[in-house]
Amino acid sequence: MEGSAAEELEAAERVVMRWDSTASAASSSGGGGGGDDQMLFDGTADRAEAERFLRAVDDLRRLAPPPSPASAGSPRRASSAGGAAACTALQVAMARLEDEFRHVLSARALDLEIEALAGLSSLSMSSSDRRNSDATEAAAPAGDDDDSSVTSSSVGRRSSYRSLQSIREIDLFPADAIADLHAIASRMAAAGYGRECVQVYASVRKPAVDSALRRLGVEKLSIGDVQRLEWDALEAKIRRWIRAARAAVRGVFASERRLCFHIFHDLPLCTSTATATAADDAPFAEAVKGAALQLFGFAEAISIGRRSPEKLFKIIDLHDALSDMLPDISDIFAASKAAESIYVQAAEIRSRLADAVRGILSEFENAVLRDPSKTPVPGGTIHPLTRYVMNYSTLISDYKATLSELIISRPSASSRTAAEGNEATPAFPDLDPADLDSKLPLATHLVWITVVLEHNLESKASLYKDAALSHLFLMNNVHYIVHKVKDSAELRGLIGDEYLKRLTGKFRQAATSYQRTAWLKVLNCLRDEGLHVSGGFSSGISKSALRERFKAFNAAFEEAHRVQSVWYVPDTQLREELRISISEKVLPAYRSFLGRFRHHIENSRHPELYIKYTVEDLEIAMADFFEGSPPPPHNRRRSHG
Repeated sequence: MEGSAAEELEAAERVVMRWDSTASAASSSGGGGGGDDQMLFDGTADRAEAERFLRAVDDLRRLAPPPSPASAGSPRRASSAGGAAACTALQVAMARLEDEFRHVLSARALDLEIEALAGLSSLSMSSSDRRNSDATEAAAPAGDDDDSSVTSSSVGRRSSYRSLQSIREIDLFPADAIADLHAIASRMAAAGYGRECVQVYASVRKPAVDSALRRLGVEKLSIGDVQRLEWDALEAKIRRWIRAARAAVRGVFASERRLCFHIFHDLPLCTSTATATAADDAPFAEAVKGAALQLFGFAEAISIGRRSPEKLFKIIDLHDALSDMLPDISDIFAASKAAESIYVQAAEIRSRLADAVRGILSEFENAVLRDPSKTPVPGGTIHPLTRYVMNYSTLISDYKATLSELIISRPSASSRTAAEGNEATPAFPDLDPADLDSKLPLATHLVWITVVLEHNLESKASLYKDAALSHLFLMNNVHYIVHKVKDSAELRGLIGDEYLKRLTGKFRQAATSYQRTAWLKVLNCLRDEGLHVSGGFSSGISKSALRERFKAFNAAFEEAHRVQSVWYVPDTQLREELRISISEKVLPAYRSFLGRFRHHIENSRHPELYIKYTVEDLEIAMADFFEGSPPPPHNRRRSHG
């Protein structure tokens, strides 16, 4: 070795050995040197000394022969193994840089403002949103802005890192600390200590990432833990998970990815997983993979859990949130050979969630068909099943955007098979819908759900012993179905006007059947047939038959009043319309009958026993009908007395 080179090498060795991390306290007592309690890159120390140390490391690498493979291990083990002075000095330098790297990572990290990440939880960006993000996002810190600050430091390069506009990287370290980390990492990697550098990075950053997720509310739950939770508790956890996951992906993981890029990009790292396509793959994967697997493990547990109808909409929310994040997950993980399995896992979970949605919809259809309720609801009111199914169907229509993509087949033959014990299976209606929405497979499922509900309601109507009440029950329930469809533009669009017209016709038929069945007996009492005495003309009315007819009417009306006041029509408008319709049939008939025959009774003894009510009395009594409670006593005005 030439003299000048030997002198340079000796000078470099002296600089390095003054900062020997493995030496005893004697090493720190040599004037101007540093021990373990003094760091070169603590942000406040003399930068000239740090730069001098880095130049010495560069000189050692340039002038000293590389270590033999037998001695290439942990810097601390190698430094005590002896060997040539230059090799020993290089090993000492690597040990010092490893300590410095750990120190900068530990001591100079910025406090992560979870509140800044919390704002990411409300992001839900479609592809067009990403193309046309608003001014707020445009003003947020972007990769290029941070690159410029690093570029002005000793990193000395222009970044090619880009991220989606939905991603919001947070500054995890000040620019000068990132410059120091890159300077240290580049020396360690060039000297063949890239693996040790990655290990140190992961040992510090992995707990930091784990801590950030805990602060966001991500819980450490196993798949078994999740599946043992009651649904109410799980539903709340899903809401919290969606918020936390968006912040974790778009904030924590994205920021960690950018940090790795700034520190390790283009460095010749030697990792235990063989050569990667990008130098920052390994440290990024080591730092975040465990946290990412834990995060997405929750969604995985939901995707493979027991399927039941009440879970549908939260699972859709979970599916939509994951779909919304998937481009970000791809941007952050898929380009990394070491971390792409995270993206693959997320995509598979989304697929399983989609399968769960389809399975739950089928389960719901079968549950409606099989509903075992064999007790008639009091008063013929709306059955709880009707409310549940129609509210559920309305929510299904509210999720049309997602479900139209997921539901791509029509109801299967198996879903149209009657449950054991059912007498018949409902037939799917022959429809030719004009509306495009009502031609979607999702629309077919909604029509089928309604058909199955109708079938079930007809079975429940047969439980009533009173035929009139059976018709009233169907009228109430089909009226509710019609109005739920009409009240939701989305549901109406999917169900289609043709099927809605059929439902409306079924409601009217039930209302007509109720009136005919309930009031035929009353109205028959007001007919002339049977009142005339054969052979007579001027006085051809049988007073005894007339008295019996008035008594029969009074009894029939009183029975109708007593019974039908307890029956219930919950829709106030329908209740009033039904009363008016009954009044229009009964009151004119009674008025006419009374006008034709009352004088025959009034000229007899005790007419009040037979003509008990005026038309006004009947009208007042009819106001009690369909209130769902026994009628109050009325002080009716009698026609006599």
